[in-house]
Amino acid sequence: TVILVRHAEKGTDDPKDPELSEAGKQRAQHLAQVLKEIKVDAIFSTPYKRTRNTVAPLAEAKGISVLDYNPSKKEEIDQVLQKFAGGTVVVVGHSNTVPGLANYLTGKSEFQNFDDSDYDNLLVVTVIEKGKTAKAVWLTY
Repeated sequence: TVILVRHAEKGTDDPKDPELSEAGKQRAQHLAQVLKEIKVDAIFSTPYKRTRNTVAPLAEAKGISVLDYNPSKKEEIDQVLQKFAGGTVVVVGHSNTVPGLANYLTGKSEFQNFDDSDYDNLLVVTVIEKGKTAKAVWLTY
């Protein structure tokens, strides 16, 4: 199971690598609450403050480190699927990467880029065989 999350609301402190806004920090805490009862085997984030800080409360609650990934390197996603087969991983990304990852995992073109102001998307993708036997459930948090 791959739980795909778009990062929480970003601040305006740095145009290239902003911190989370206060609303974003609250959403990050809410994400940890939403996933509190879920066994999480690994957490992956792009190397930006807004993505890492979105999953920081979850990582702390689960006692696991946040690992970096590059969403444009599909072989990294394939390695995650292999390494954590049968487990649950959380992957946090961006409005223009999360939908593409969901499409890659399901083998369908079901998801379009999220609107830049849309921060509450959470896609739960159950992967039996990448690109062939997978389904996604679109939730908000």
